[in-house]
Amino acid sequence: MAHAYTPGLKVTEKQVVKKQRILPLKGEVIVKVGDKVSPDDVIARTHLPGNVVPLNIANKLGVPPEDIELVMLKKIGDPIEEGEPIALKKSFIKWFSSSAAATISGTLESVSKVTGQVLQRGHPIPVEVKAYLRGEVTQIFPNEGVEVSCQGAFMQGIFGIGGETYGEIKVATADNTSILSDSQITDDMSGKVVVGGSLVTAEALKKAIKTGVRGIVVGGFDDKDLRDFLGYDIGVAITGSEDIGITLVVSEGFGEIAMAKKTFDLLKSHEGEMACMNGATQIRAGVIRPEVVIPEKTVSAAAAETVKDEIQGLGVNSPVRVIRHPYFGRLGKVTDLPSPLAELESESKARVLEVEFENGERAIIPRANVEMIES
Repeated sequence: MAHAYTPGLKVTEKQVVKKQRILPLKGEVIVKVGDKVSPDDVIARTHLPGNVVPLNIANKLGVPPEDIELVMLKKIGDPIEEGEPIALKKSFIKWFSSSAAATISGTLESVSKVTGQVLQRGHPIPVEVKAYLRGEVTQIFPNEGVEVSCQGAFMQGIFGIGGETYGEIKVATADNTSILSDSQITDDMSGKVVVGGSLVTAEALKKAIKTGVRGIVVGGFDDKDLRDFLGYDIGVAITGSEDIGITLVVSEGFGEIAMAKKTFDLLKSHEGEMACMNGATQIRAGVIRPEVVIPEKTVSAAAAETVKDEIQGLGVNSPVRVIRHPYFGRLGKVTDLPSPLAELESESKARVLEVEFENGERAIIPRANVEMIES
C-alpha cells in the first residue's frame, strides 16, 4: 500500500502524553519518580536574580568618583532597604550634610570608583514550575526539572492564545456546527473548559473571562475579533504568554468553521472530566501546537507505556483536512495515492491524492494541500 509523509494534527482517544517541566535556572526538584501529581502541584522551584538598578552616588553627593568609597555607609553584599541611606557626605555644619538613599530593597552589588555609581540588586524572584498534567513523575533531571507522563485523550489545534490551565469539560453548544454566543456562557461555567462548535464570538469570549471560564475549545475564531481583543497583530510569533484571563484553542482555523465531528465527539464523550490545555502556538520553525489533554484517572504511567505512539504515514483511508481553497476546511479520507506526478490547472506538476469527503464527493488534490488528522 502506498504511503507518504504529511504533517498533521493529532486527535486521539488514547495516547501517552509526556511533558518535560524544566526550570529556567538550576534549582530544587521537590518530587521523585513515581509520585502522582495534579496540574497545580509544584514540582520544582528556583530564584531568578533580582533586577539591577544603578544609582549615581558621585553626582548625587557632589564628590569625585574616586572618593565614592569614603562616603559609602554600606559595603558590597550588604542588605539595603528602599529609602535607607547608603551614602553620606558629612559637613562641619550638620545641616549641610547630604545623603543618598537606596531606591529599591535588596543588596548592594557593586561600587565603582570609575563612574561613581553603585548597582543595587533587587530581592531574588521566586519561580515555581507546576506539573500541568494530572499524571506521574517518570523521570528526574537533577536541579532542573522532571518529566510528567499520563495516558488519556489528546487533541491538537490550529491556533491558540493563553497559557496552561485546566478545568472540567462543559459542552455549551448542541453540535459541532453551532456558534458559541454570549447567551450560552452561564455562571455555572466558572472554572471550566467550555467546548463550542463552529465559532466563538468576541462577546462570548469577553463574557467567559468575566464569568471565570478557564478555557474555550472551538472550531473557529474571527481574525478581526482576535486583533481587536488583543489590541495588536500576532503575526508568526509564539503565543501562550498573553495575560488575558482565559486560554483559547481553535481546532480548525479562522472564520466560522465547524469543528471536526471526531474532535467534537471526543470532547463531548469526556464531558465532566478534567482537561489540561495550553494555547501556546508557534507556526515557524520549531512548530508548537495548542493542545488539550484529558488524563485518565486510574491508569499509571507505567501501564500507559503499553500504548503505542508511532507516527503513521499518510495512506489509503487516512483521515485528512484540506488546508487550501477551493476545498479549504473540508474533511475526508484518502481513497487513492497515485505515484506518478499529475498536471494541475496551473500546468505545474505535483504529487496528488484522491479524497472522498463526508458527503461522498470525491476530488483530486495536491498532497501539499492536506494535513493528516492523526489518531
